[in-house]
Amino acid sequence: MTAHPTGHPSGAEGFLHRFEGLRSRLPGARLDFVDALRGEAAEAFRQQGFPTRRVEAWKYTDLRPVAAAGFDEPLTAIDTAPALPPAHGAARAVFVDGRFREDLSQLDGLGYAAANLAVALPRLQGRLGGLAADGAQPMVALNTMLFEDGLVVTVPAGVAAGVLDLVSVATASERPEAFHPRHLIRLEAGASLTLIETATGPSASRYLHNPVYEIEVAEGARLTHARLQQEGDAGFQLSTAYARIAEGGTYDNFTLNAGGKLVRNEIHAVLSGPRAACHMNGAQLLRDGQHADTTTVLDHAAPDCASRQTYKTVLAGRSRGVFQGKIHVHQIAQRTDGYQMNQVLLLSPEAEIDSKPQLEIYADDVKCSHGATVGEIDAEQLFYLRSRGIPEERARAMLVEAFLREAIEGVQDETARAALDAAVTRWWEGQEAAA
Repeated sequence: MTAHPTGHPSGAEGFLHRFEGLRSRLPGARLDFVDALRGEAAEAFRQQGFPTRRVEAWKYTDLRPVAAAGFDEPLTAIDTAPALPPAHGAARAVFVDGRFREDLSQLDGLGYAAANLAVALPRLQGRLGGLAADGAQPMVALNTMLFEDGLVVTVPAGVAAGVLDLVSVATASERPEAFHPRHLIRLEAGASLTLIETATGPSASRYLHNPVYEIEVAEGARLTHARLQQEGDAGFQLSTAYARIAEGGTYDNFTLNAGGKLVRNEIHAVLSGPRAACHMNGAQLLRDGQHADTTTVLDHAAPDCASRQTYKTVLAGRSRGVFQGKIHVHQIAQRTDGYQMNQVLLLSPEAEIDSKPQLEIYADDVKCSHGATVGEIDAEQLFYLRSRGIPEERARAMLVEAFLREAIEGVQDETARAALDAAVTRWWEGQEAAA
C-alpha cells in the first residue's frame, strides 16, 4: 500500500479506504439495491485495481499518474458561484465538484423529467447500473463505489425536448480531489433531445473527473450529445459512456477533447434494433504535455443498422493522442453499413499518435470500412495561402480548421455544431498565444 503525503493511502487502496469510510454517508446508503451495487463495484475494483498497460484496452494510456495522486473526495460543497461557460439553451444542469447546484441550474417547466441523481435514487432501481458493466470496467466500478450525484433525464414519447446544457465545473483546491458523477439519460419512443455537455476546471489544480453515462434511446428517438471537454491543464478526466439504441433510433455523439493533462473518452454503443443508427465523431486538440485517448466499441447487434465514426486529432508540442475503435458485427446483423476513420494532423515532430482501428465481422452481407491517416500541414497549401497575402499563423489556422471541418459538419444539430465551432476557435487562439 502506497502512502500519499497527506497520510492517506493512494492508488486503488486509497479509493477503497475512502469508500469504506464514506459508505454509510453516501447517497442511497439506506437503499438496499444501491448499497448492493456499491458493494459489488467495490469488490470488482478491489480485484482489478487501476488498469495497467498490460491490459490490451489500456496499452497506450498509463494511469500511474492518476493512481499515485492520492485523491480525496470534496469534503464540503462549494457555495460560491464559479464562472460558467455560455448557455446554449434555456435548460441547464450545473454540477460543481460533482454535486448538483440547484441555484445555478434551470430545470423547471421543461415538459420532461430532469433531476439530480441524489434526489431521484429511490426511483432508479433497475435503471441504475442497467447498462454499465462494473465487473469489466474498473473505472466504472470506481464510479459506482463513490458517485454522489449526477443528472437523470427522461424524455416522454414523442416530446421534442430542445437543448439541455450539462455543465461540470471543478473548483480550485490545494489538495487533489476526485468526483464521480453518474448520468442517466433515457429517451422514450419518438422523443428527441440535444444535450450539450461542457467540463471545465482551474488550470493549476489537480483533480479527477470520472463520469459514467447510461444512455437509452428508444424506438425512433434521437439524441444529439455534444461533449466539450475543456478541463484544466492539470486535471484528469476518465469518462465512460454506455448507449443502447433501439429500432429506428439515432445516437449522434461528438466529443471534443481540448483540455486536461490526461484524458480518456470511452464509448460503448449497442445498435439493438433494426434500422438503428449511431454516429460517434470527435476531435482531439492537444497542446504540449497533454495525453488524450478515445476508445470506442460499437456493437451491431441487429440487421439494417448504420454507423459512422470520424475522429480527427491535432497534435502540437510533445503531446500524445490515442484512438482505438472497434466495430463488432454480430451474425444477426445482416446488411450492416459501418464506416470508421481516424485522421491525424501533426503540428510538431515531437508529437505522437497511436491508432488502432478494428473490424470484427461475423455476418456475410455487410458494407464496412475503416482507415487511418497521419500527416503534417501541406506545405504547398500553406505556400498558396501565404502567396495570397495571408500571414503564416492565420494560414496555418485556416488549414487546421479545414481539417477539422469534416468531423464537425457531421453534427446535424445547429446549436451543437455552433458550440463545437466556437470551442475549436478558442483552442487555436490559445495555441497561438502560447506559441
